[in-house]
Amino acid sequence: MFLVAHRPGRSPGQRFRFEQYLDYLQANGYDYKISYLISEKEDSAFYAPGKFLAKARIVCKSFWQRWRDLKKVPGFDLVFIYREAHMLGFTWFEKRLRKMGARLILDFDDSIWLNDTSDGNRQLAWLKRPSKTAEILALCDMALVGNEFLASYARKFNRMVNVVPTTIDTSRYLPGKKLESSSVCIGWTGSSTTLKHLREALPVFMEIRRKYGTKVSFRVISNKPLEVDLPGLKNVIWRKETEVSDLYPLDIGIMPLPDDEWARGKCGFKGLQYMALEIPTIMSPVGVNTEIITDGENGFLAKDHQQWIDKLSLLIESPELRQKLGKAGRQTVMERYSFESQKDRYLQLFNSLCER
Repeated sequence: MFLVAHRPGRSPGQRFRFEQYLDYLQANGYDYKISYLISEKEDSAFYAPGKFLAKARIVCKSFWQRWRDLKKVPGFDLVFIYREAHMLGFTWFEKRLRKMGARLILDFDDSIWLNDTSDGNRQLAWLKRPSKTAEILALCDMALVGNEFLASYARKFNRMVNVVPTTIDTSRYLPGKKLESSSVCIGWTGSSTTLKHLREALPVFMEIRRKYGTKVSFRVISNKPLEVDLPGLKNVIWRKETEVSDLYPLDIGIMPLPDDEWARGKCGFKGLQYMALEIPTIMSPVGVNTEIITDGENGFLAKDHQQWIDKLSLLIESPELRQKLGKAGRQTVMERYSFESQKDRYLQLFNSLCER
């Protein structure tokens, strides 16, 4: 049983942490049920400012959903919790699962023990208790985390912590044919909650545009537009159906991050998406990014304003360098960050817990 917040196909974290493994698990003897709390109809209200009555209804409904889940637990060998069983700041459901003898897996790919609330729910942040992550870890038989930074935290509370990188299905993320264009397209993709990281790089974009003029353009793919006055900027609304093809126009992919504890818990997924498509990638040297990128070999790392300018300039001026780094980037993903490279280990972890 998978206990999650969002319906299948909606959350990038859920999709790339476990949903892409479901067919493989099923082919190897596992049946599963996914129980989620927020429906498609409720989604927009839950993340919008205000709408407190609608949010209260969602929370009440979610209590009932988890109560029903508890009654079904005896029919399952494993219970997999993505981040938390419930969005409020208690661990009652996890404790009930433990008392019922369920074998529990906790999976997370962010520094969820820190307070990071969506813009639409800042007024309700007091209802959350990020520190409950430690309690959930102590209740679980196994933890799966996306990088070593997250693992170092998890090991304080759980003895069976395994690093499983967030992976790309490279049979779906296939490099596309580049269309002729008069400009070099610098691009970024991500949810509206991470647009704040992109805004920190705006001075770099402004300087690059002044330096190269119409030779460069910018493409931002998100569920909300980047509302800034940047010449050459095109906003594209993210859609699951076109998430791969929407990246094809990019000549350079970027992942700027601040160097803080929340960012250090990130799993480099934006960069891995670009790299899988042979798009040369520049990332901030924060957290796992320094493990993914070997500077100058399969991409670039840029730690300050001048390094961003210098390395973007190198790629803008050299199609050959873009091609070289792009091909090396995809090879890195194939070898270490692809579904194919991790699927057998993922299955083995599930099997080991069943055998225990």
